[in-house]
Amino acid sequence: MDIKHKSIEIITGCMFSGKTEELIYRIKLAENQGLSTALIKPKKDNRYHTKNIVSHNGTSMASIATENSNDILKLVENVQVIGIDEVQFFDNDIIDICHQLATKNYRIILAGLDKDYLNNPFGPMPGLISISENITQLAAICHQCGDKAYNTFKKTKSNTIIEIGENDIYEARCNECYIKGMRF
Repeated sequence: MDIKHKSIEIITGCMFSGKTEELIYRIKLAENQGLSTALIKPKKDNRYHTKNIVSHNGTSMASIATENSNDILKLVENVQVIGIDEVQFFDNDIIDICHQLATKNYRIILAGLDKDYLNNPFGPMPGLISISENITQLAAICHQCGDKAYNTFKKTKSNTIIEIGENDIYEARCNECYIKGMRF
């Protein structure tokens, strides 16, 4: 079986849509196919664990935490498949790094929020989406009405764009419930 390398895949959606769960699934699938893997996460995401990638459902997998996207090039030299969680927290250098890795025959699987809580493009995500071959857009369940949710709603009055948290600060909302809750 010929496994496709040289690709960039994006798993995106709002909070609570299952992005990390899907990333872990794809990495485990690659390992079951005999491929070597590495999981990377930004150090600032320490909600559940300082090193492991952990989904909101509690699924966990060992990873390497780094502050700088440029460190990724050194961390993945002997693997075939690279997973990066919470990619929206990295700087724009991550776009060029992923492109470099893909041209060197790596398969890169990225998971991250496509929009911040104000519904603006989040960090490097637009650039990463533009160079990816496969985009998976996941939906959550609206915490207000139960419909499909594609928006991350911030429940606090903080205006900070990057605020690490979970359901104490954020919830998934459909378009209608998101707009009803916004403080314009």
